[in-house]
Amino acid sequence: MISIQSARIRYLSPPAPVSMADEWFPIAGLDHFWCQRRFEVLRRMADGILQSAGHLAEVGCGSGIVQRQIEDAFQKQITGFDLNENALSQNLSRTSDVCCYDAFQKNAEYEGYFEGIVLFDVLEHLEDEDRFLEAVQFHLARNGKLLVNVPAFEYLFSRYDEAAGHFRRYDIGSFTKVMERNGMAITGWTYWGMPLTPLLVLRKYWLRKRAKEDIIASGMDSRGSVMNRLLLGLSRLEPIPQHLVGTSLMAIVERR
Repeated sequence: MISIQSARIRYLSPPAPVSMADEWFPIAGLDHFWCQRRFEVLRRMADGILQSAGHLAEVGCGSGIVQRQIEDAFQKQITGFDLNENALSQNLSRTSDVCCYDAFQKNAEYEGYFEGIVLFDVLEHLEDEDRFLEAVQFHLARNGKLLVNVPAFEYLFSRYDEAAGHFRRYDIGSFTKVMERNGMAITGWTYWGMPLTPLLVLRKYWLRKRAKEDIIASGMDSRGSVMNRLLLGLSRLEPIPQHLVGTSLMAIVERR
């Protein structure tokens, strides 16, 4: 039986398993401090790109948090692509297309179509980065931009990353190598989440004692509205862009 929400989904590919924990989606909503701060950093880095792009897409849109944020901030649509039917059925966007679509399929209607493609916390879930980036570039307009966010620094890799389906974390050196070998160049970048870095170090050791089924909830839950507001305020105590340290890395990438 198809729900009202899932009836919105445009099926261009059959649903398929992805390396992503479904437990993440009910926890990370529009009000979650991390999702709010991530979007603030995106606007600081790429506000002009988002305003001027004629066609936008998000590959790995999940439950549509970024789609909804862009709709609300810019009053424009951003097509969402994912293979996780459970996440797509919870999509929060209001006006944008929601598509069950495998980027490797390379539908002709999307060849060179998007001036901006958002890849937010997707690349770390792909075992074969190069094949995926080649497929994404098929969909990118000639002068288009990729807006990429990934978790930062391998020393922060923990049981949370494993439970979330991450294969790796990045620093600017490793991220640059991935982009360069795929014919792309970074035109702007920043670490972000600097004030949260000590908390991730603590989380790494604290989660060692948690049951496997509790790891996502324990590692992502902001523990109430008051703590959520405090963590959002804390996360804002950094300049953007900054190239020192952080829990995430965000970059603007284009073809060389």
